Amino acid sequence: MKFGIIKERKNPPDRRVVFSPEKLEEFKAKFPEADIAVESSDIRVFSDNEYLSKGLKIQQNMQDYDVLFGVKEVPIDALIPNKKYFFFSHTIKKQPYNRDLLKAILEKNIELFDHETIIQENGMRLIGFGRYAGIVGAYNGFRAIGLTNETFNLPKAETLDSQKELIAELQKINLNNIKILLTGNGKVAYGAKEMLDAMSIKQVSVEEYVTQNFNEPVYCLVDVLDYNKRKDGKVFDNFDFYNHPELYESDFMRFAKVTDFFIAGHFYGNGAPYLFTREDAKQPDFNIKFVADISCDVDGPVASTIRASTIAEPIYGYHPEKEIEVDYKDKNAIVVMAVDNLPCELPKDASEGFGEMFLENVIPAFFNNDKDGVLERAKMTENGKLIERFSYLQDYIDGKE
Repeated sequence: MKFGIIKERKNPPDRRVVFSPEKLEEFKAKFPEADIAVESSDIRVFSDNEYLSKGLKIQQNMQDYDVLFGVKEVPIDALIPNKKYFFFSHTIKKQPYNRDLLKAILEKNIELFDHETIIQENGMRLIGFGRYAGIVGAYNGFRAIGLTNETFNLPKAETLDSQKELIAELQKINLNNIKILLTGNGKVAYGAKEMLDAMSIKQVSVEEYVTQNFNEPVYCLVDVLDYNKRKDGKVFDNFDFYNHPELYESDFMRFAKVTDFFIAGHFYGNGAPYLFTREDAKQPDFNIKFVADISCDVDGPVASTIRASTIAEPIYGYHPEKEIEVDYKDKNAIVVMAVDNLPCELPKDASEGFGEMFLENVIPAFFNNDKDGVLERAKMTENGKLIERFSYLQDYIDGKE
């Protein structure tokens, strides 16, 4: 089988790639029967010469390759008919801006495997950049604190080469005895946790966090049942919350009253209670001043996230009384960092980590007759039609919703 690494063509440019030169060399060594090539690119974080130095082929186009790997959406005019494509299509939630892309994929008889649909049998994702979103999001949150208070000035993450360099910068700063809340129980939250631990910030329990004062910076990692409670007062498990979110209400205010810096690393499911609302943010005892919203659900569970921010301009202010955006240095503002493409700021590390997951979880399926069903579960389109699992998208494609 012939595998190709395609050039990223979406704007703004994304320097990430599915496989670094080292991981592609490992791919070739594990599966020597594979014919692998890399499309020439002057954008990606690894140069053509770095791939050539590993004995890999550089091609000017991918016409002769069967399975094509990319990161972001492929522009419609660049799609090659009758190929298998892997990339983030941003269509599975019926995103209106990519309806035409999915229509074109069907018209061109392309088999689409979205990175988001590469899952285990239990529905857990096998592939993603979540850890790197957490790493960069936590860093950017501290950067926002320094810029707002004018106490330290961290360089932009995109100007640094690796997580190691981000950590080295964070270890230089002095923090007062702030309390940091981190939500989540997945790759995003644990990526952020890596950064807090690398700064030697003390982790405390929920009980300690909500009842005690400290003379040093501390953080608390909380999951859904810490900041949500059943309306009837009964205590179940996380699965009860996931299956019946309508039976729950937010218990987040007990944290908001004592938190200075909130890092949102959770996954928000439809129907779940909002963490805090615009009305909550107006309460006199609402204490959160800084929010690093890595999850970045606009006008959603974190009321201060009224828009996504950008790598170029990552910080804005939210005025809780007026419910409007203001300058982040406004004394009444909640300072918000809500960049929605954080891993782009750490393209080298993110690409290396992504390729490692891909080589472990996806590539073997091409050579073992997909014995674990990874490709079968991930495939969205075939023979110009949606796979049955994704038939819910037909009305979206037809423009009926």
